[in-house]
Amino acid sequence: MRHLRIPPARRPLLADSALWGVLAAATAYGFRDARAAAPGPDLLLPLVVLAVAVPLSRRRPGAAVVLVNGLCTLGLADSATPANAHVLSLAAMSCLLGARVTAARGPLAVLAGCLAVDLAVCAVLRVQPVWWFYALTVLPAALLLPWLAGRRWRGRRELVREGWRLARSLEERQHLVAERARLTERADIAADMHDSLGHVLSLVALRAGALELSPDLTERDRADLADLRGTIADAVEQLRETVAVLHDRPGDGGPGLPVGDTVEDLLGRAAASGVPVRWERHGSAPALSPLVERGMYRVVQEALTNAVKHAPGGTVRVGITHEADRTRVRVVNGAPPAGAPPAAEREAAPAGAAGSGGRGLAGLRERVSVLGGVLRTGPHQGGFRVTAVLPHQAPARTLGAAGDRNETGPETGPETGPGTGLGTAPGAGTGRGRGAGAPPESARRLATVRRTARRRSAAALAAPLAAAAVFVPAALYLAWQLTTSVLPPSRFGELETGRPRAELARLLPAHAYPYPPDHARSSPRPPGTACTFYRSGGDLLGPVDLYRLCWAGDTLVAKDTVPAVRARP
Repeated sequence: MRHLRIPPARRPLLADSALWGVLAAATAYGFRDARAAAPGPDLLLPLVVLAVAVPLSRRRPGAAVVLVNGLCTLGLADSATPANAHVLSLAAMSCLLGARVTAARGPLAVLAGCLAVDLAVCAVLRVQPVWWFYALTVLPAALLLPWLAGRRWRGRRELVREGWRLARSLEERQHLVAERARLTERADIAADMHDSLGHVLSLVALRAGALELSPDLTERDRADLADLRGTIADAVEQLRETVAVLHDRPGDGGPGLPVGDTVEDLLGRAAASGVPVRWERHGSAPALSPLVERGMYRVVQEALTNAVKHAPGGTVRVGITHEADRTRVRVVNGAPPAGAPPAAEREAAPAGAAGSGGRGLAGLRERVSVLGGVLRTGPHQGGFRVTAVLPHQAPARTLGAAGDRNETGPETGPETGPGTGLGTAPGAGTGRGRGAGAPPESARRLATVRRTARRRSAAALAAPLAAAAVFVPAALYLAWQLTTSVLPPSRFGELETGRPRAELARLLPAHAYPYPPDHARSSPRPPGTACTFYRSGGDLLGPVDLYRLCWAGDTLVAKDTVPAVRARP
């Protein structure tokens, strides 16, 4: 399936620019009520930070969250800066953190660290209660809830991607079944050719050999019969090679290819048998498809067998070069040295090189082409050269072709012969294999996806509950402090200076206001007095005027009003 791909250098730039534009507009809108006559300098810093944080969120989303949270922290430090203008930016960076980071431990540590910094700043600066409420409710919600939404978005994308991957796997298995059926038909044809034509040719060769011994023939007739018998033997050999190619069915490990055998093992056995072989490998070994790895083994095996058979004693050079997306195999043998044994004395190849099964270069070329590669053969500097170029991954349509052998190991039994029609089960061609009674791969994938979804759902439920267990009591305690420190204006008017605290106790609230702003604490007061503050109204979010009562011992000596700091319209 082909997809239209947008150049990777432009799509992130456009997306980041659009996101920065939205967040910058939201930030500028939040500064519309700023008290500064020219909020431009104060607005420039957040825009620059967002310009850095948005592209940074692709590789370091945690650092982007920390940067934007710093803007919110600066808003807490300066009452004239609207910190809530950066909440949308903080929520966007937190959502990207959940969507782009799979693990949960690192992002949770980042979110907890940001919240700890915000609360520490509130404690150090002794901010107004409204900012405490902001730091205990709005900032945790902007950090945690978008992160959970981003993780859910990521989980949904992974679920869809896994579904497409499973559909692609099923399509490949369907190709596998069709290819195995085709190979089974080829095996049936090979069996018929072997039983009929091979038998007839063998009888003809036997008859020619018997006629050669007849005493009535001349020497010329005997020579002609000898040539005829050799021609028939060559035809039988070619027929055997063709039958070997056609009869190479699934489940057959192929002659001379032990389970787990490698090219290094093959060359080691050849060298131990006395074959002068040299080999080298270039490039880092990639993760090859089992079909390609087996095809590479067959190329070296067949080329080595031919070299030993036709050029005994000649040096064989084997080179394997791993490139970016393909592997190049090169086998070159030199001319046989002087005094080499004649062909009749070298019919048997050494144990390290035997096992090509008589298929020859024709069968090898078919194997390489099925894998999507190219095979080139020909004379080279008095010897012979075999070069094969194989892709690292075989095409999906060749999963069941001639190179797909013994993928299921010992599990492939007598039921994989031609009489079964389809060979092994569709799932067996994947190379993973499963024992009797084991669930299929689709069931395992579905179970894995379900477990992941359950864990994320549990985390999505547990995180708000844990946050509520911390933030709700804190918010309730703050609300209790604010409501129990309210001194109504009517009672404030009844307070008279010079009267003792015991007489005024019935007019005073249960608790004094514990978080007066700095300008209220620094206001001039009578010498030798201690002042307490009370809120003039019960508004929990908006600023209210404060009443200051100054006591000399237990006697009220002064009272005044500290106006609240309000943003200019």
